[in-house]
Amino acid sequence: MADRAFVTVDGNEAAASIAHLASEVIAIYPITPASPMGELADHWTSRGRKNLFGSVPEVIEMQSEAGAAGAVHGALQAGALTTTFTASQGLLLMIPEMFKIAGQFLPTVFHIAARSVATHALSIFGDHSDVMAVRSTGWAMLASSSVQEAQDMALVAHTATLESRLPFLHFFDGFRTSHEVNKIEELTEDDVRAMIDPAAIEGHRQRALNPDRPVLRGSAQNPDVFFQAREACNPYYLALPGIVQTVMDRFAARFGRSYHLFDYVGSPDAREVIVLMGSGAGAAEEAVERLVGQGQKVGLLKVRLYRPFDGLAFIESLPKCVRRIGVLDRTKEPGALGEPLYLDVLAALAEYWPSAGKTNGHPAPEVFGGRYGLSSKEFTPAMVAGVFEQLGSPQPKRHFTVGIYDDVTHLSLPWDAEFITEPEDVSRAVFYGLGSDGTVGASKNSVKIIGENTPLHAQGYFVYDSKKSGSITVSHLRFSPRPIRSTYLIERATFVACHQFQFLEKLDVLAIAAEGATFLLNSPYPADKVWDQLPQDVQQQIIDKQLRFWVVDAYDVARRTGLGARINTAMQACFFALDGLLPRDEAIGHIKAAIRKSYGARGETVIEKNCAAIDEALASLQEVEVPAAVTSRKPMLPPVAANGSDFVNRVTAAIAAGR
Repeated sequence: MADRAFVTVDGNEAAASIAHLASEVIAIYPITPASPMGELADHWTSRGRKNLFGSVPEVIEMQSEAGAAGAVHGALQAGALTTTFTASQGLLLMIPEMFKIAGQFLPTVFHIAARSVATHALSIFGDHSDVMAVRSTGWAMLASSSVQEAQDMALVAHTATLESRLPFLHFFDGFRTSHEVNKIEELTEDDVRAMIDPAAIEGHRQRALNPDRPVLRGSAQNPDVFFQAREACNPYYLALPGIVQTVMDRFAARFGRSYHLFDYVGSPDAREVIVLMGSGAGAAEEAVERLVGQGQKVGLLKVRLYRPFDGLAFIESLPKCVRRIGVLDRTKEPGALGEPLYLDVLAALAEYWPSAGKTNGHPAPEVFGGRYGLSSKEFTPAMVAGVFEQLGSPQPKRHFTVGIYDDVTHLSLPWDAEFITEPEDVSRAVFYGLGSDGTVGASKNSVKIIGENTPLHAQGYFVYDSKKSGSITVSHLRFSPRPIRSTYLIERATFVACHQFQFLEKLDVLAIAAEGATFLLNSPYPADKVWDQLPQDVQQQIIDKQLRFWVVDAYDVARRTGLGARINTAMQACFFALDGLLPRDEAIGHIKAAIRKSYGARGETVIEKNCAAIDEALASLQEVEVPAAVTSRKPMLPPVAANGSDFVNRVTAAIAAGR
């Protein structure tokens, strides 16, 4: 295996890079959180970036997702390698064309940043309700659970679709994977070329509609033949799981990363096993490793190929001692006996457990169904441990939720928030900023600087609501000597930065700080005066947690260097000066190189202003001498004005406080 470069990208870019290489036509209509895939493809094409075949893919922006699907269908009929990107309602608008594409055996890949379908309310955030809504269209469905997998499974999908002649839906969790920045091993153009079979491409071209080779396709049929013709597709679907596994095996032989239709981790003699797919697998795997290390017999089965669901492969992937299975679905289907993955597991056990050849006379395990993570609701290792505790109880709930407090139907499970799985050698930084103040952009740059210039692995995830500009943003950054699979927010930060002083009056920004952490504050007050301006709760936490406390007036630095209200460069410089991940001079050199790359098109003046802001910020950075006792009587302000309303006091205030 050749050495490959490591790059720091998000899930959207990881998938789009493969799609652009493997396609000749890309039809797009942007929708959050899949928009960056289409935007990147359009950008690369406008820059003349070529695909595997030495041509520049044609990117066509349509006027709706239905139009994009129609354009894909037409291009496929003409023999072009074609793809698109979408999510949520956008995917639902493609359903009529999806049925036709699958029914006509047209190979393609749709890359989906899975997002909630609007029901009682619209949400731009992630779950599996959109992909589950199209599972009857006849498309193969391949799930990725990380940024690395978003790239790898994209290549598996583009390879397998040509060899199987069935279209693929490659999906990963919206925002949690699509917008997570992580360090991955980059696949090259030669790698992609080595995986995709030229004969399969030629077969697709030969099946194109062509006046020189006329065929009948897409006809109308009557009852005398429709049923028989519909059943004729069965051999293709029966063969698909084997084709996908063969492609995965070729991938493993070339790149060293092994994937299977179902991947099991945990105790070989586990009695309780969780089954899920998507980004929740990262948190679940961390929990399983910790619990197994404590002597518990538990395991996790990760689903990769969801459609066609290979029941026998599923059974063979389970440990033979399993007695209870908790199936976690990231969607809700009101009125159903259970969610889709739960029902598939029940069907697989009913059909294949007796004949799997490994049951040793044991009865099939009991199956329990849970919902988690709707609309990107947080899903942590502690919640996974709560599910295992429930599975091990005398009478587990047949159906449950985890991650919320359900005081309506009382389905929710408790969990121990003190169950923390992150090793001590992982640096964890959290930055509180204001939408459009540059905090998120600077944090992404920091992840790239560490990920691409050190042996450390780096991860960034960015929390903001649908208002984005002008609202609070929280950036979560991890740096580790090992690959990072922590697909959840930081719970104990070793570095906390507050980029807006006024946040301290209403937000408990230090609740997340670990003992002995570093606290960096953008403050209009110098080190010798800032202490008296802090609310008493903030002072108490700094003392109790023995935080190292630093201040810088980043707005003053930005004004003096001509950057207006853009404080990101100043705060980023201070972070690198304090975190110790790189020697200071080396870190500053990398920041200035990143500035030149980011702002080069805006001229030398902009670059000089940003570089000056770095130097000024470092000169202005001051450590605060923390007193031994609280001196302030200033209380934190309530998040909303109290008006006596029970709803405002209990609900609105909690939401405004970030709880």
